[in-house]
Amino acid sequence: MDEKYAIAFDLITKAGNAKASALLAIQAARDYDFEKAQELLKQADEEMVLAHHAQFELIQNEAQGKAVDVNVILVHAQDHMAMAIMAKDNAEEFIHLYQSQQKIEEELAQIREKI
Repeated sequence: MDEKYAIAFDLITKAGNAKASALLAIQAARDYDFEKAQELLKQADEEMVLAHHAQFELIQNEAQGKAVDVNVILVHAQDHMAMAIMAKDNAEEFIHLYQSQQKIEEELAQIREKI
């Protein structure tokens, strides 16, 4: 397989793994399992680092004068990277929101007990 395709497929795999972990983190947070959500977010971070390495390899090739042909696979890989970044950012926010929701529900339960 041509090196440029190998790098693009590696980027797709790593970014896809990061996105999947971020989405699973949101599901865990929805169940108020914040320990699992943080663990999954950490996994997403680790996969994002690997995805960035693959992306950086493409950038290094370009900087060294080895032109990187823009093809559908590479565009697809970059799309996966962008979506993974967005999913991770959203997961962080959703975790925060679910933590806030849980706190509010607990406070309401305490108020109801007093009534």
